[in-house]
Amino acid sequence: MAEYTPGMLALEDGSIYEGRSVGAPGEWVGEIVFNTSMTGYQEIITDPSYWGQMVVFTCPHIGNVGVNSEDVESSRPWVRAVLAREICEVPSNWRSEQSLPAYLEKNGVPALDGLDTRRLTLTIRQWGVMRAALSTTNLDGDRLVAMAREAPDMSELRPLPEVMPASATPWEEPALEGWTGIPAGKAGPDSPHVVVIDCGCKHNILRHLAAAGARVTRVPAEATPEQVMALAPDGVLVSNGPGDPATATDTIATVRALMGKVPMYGICLGHQIIALAAGAQTYKLPFGHHGANHPVQDVTGGVGSTPIEITAQNHNYAVDPSSLEGLPFRITHWNRYDDTIEGLVHTSLPISCVQHHPEASPGPHDSLHLIAAFCHSLVSDQQEGTHAQEN
Repeated sequence: MAEYTPGMLALEDGSIYEGRSVGAPGEWVGEIVFNTSMTGYQEIITDPSYWGQMVVFTCPHIGNVGVNSEDVESSRPWVRAVLAREICEVPSNWRSEQSLPAYLEKNGVPALDGLDTRRLTLTIRQWGVMRAALSTTNLDGDRLVAMAREAPDMSELRPLPEVMPASATPWEEPALEGWTGIPAGKAGPDSPHVVVIDCGCKHNILRHLAAAGARVTRVPAEATPEQVMALAPDGVLVSNGPGDPATATDTIATVRALMGKVPMYGICLGHQIIALAAGAQTYKLPFGHHGANHPVQDVTGGVGSTPIEITAQNHNYAVDPSSLEGLPFRITHWNRYDDTIEGLVHTSLPISCVQHHPEASPGPHDSLHLIAAFCHSLVSDQQEGTHAQEN
């Protein structure tokens, strides 16, 4: 029988978990969360919103289909660690290019399997998100618990500079063929131009904007209003990303300055930033929403919507409903697990946002119509402007 390197995980509450190392060796600290998706581990691992977080997969067996270069959501993995009951080392899938353990080790990401993930998930669910420490080199439990307790809280960190692009960059990946919800479009010089304020944007958001026929340019999360408007956007999308939204002060200021100047849409962190820019407040959820099975109620009755949509989610913060009093926003979507806000729309300006991920990847496609609707609204605005000029 092959010998495996042991590993140890310790939480700040003093609990200790032993497993085997199937990723990169070393020691790490981070915030620990659990994800309830049954598929899509590759997309989850490469989602920049997981920067600084150790992810517990509640699915008991991951890695079966390996890893390929097409399904990534960014240029690299961003999770601080992968934690699972069992991680497959010999994948079986015609699209596989390497195993999950080999991919993680190559990218310097630790992974432990053989863990009691049921106990670990129940602990997080009962006591909330915690800091954790992981080691494959020094398995002293007391020392690791102390490391976890001394690790910085996520609210003290500023992750956006770590995950955003360095400069304005056009998105040139071809649109998806046969995307469900709208025929694949092709951007031309007269297509609506969407500037994405990239706080750690998933590639699938950009792919679906392109599929809807938009020209897409990504700008850093710290771009100024002047830099955004210099690109002559027809619309601005504020993307997902990691960390406490209240720490994204530069992005909040930019979004506040852009309100009323250009149509805006927000996804996940972008939803929270739009709310904060308008004067609302956010708060941290006990253990967050991470999974591809969250029921969201659309109370708008809009075209393409259904009363309940099953959605992909990845966030630890939510907008405080009481802080919306007196603000020109109404709630469009509710989470039916815990009645947290999942969507907002401005009552007079073309500004809307959702907390969940309509682009999915992984996850259900119930909410794909939201991205198409945003792009279609920009086309309508263009046509109205053309008609106004003609008249």
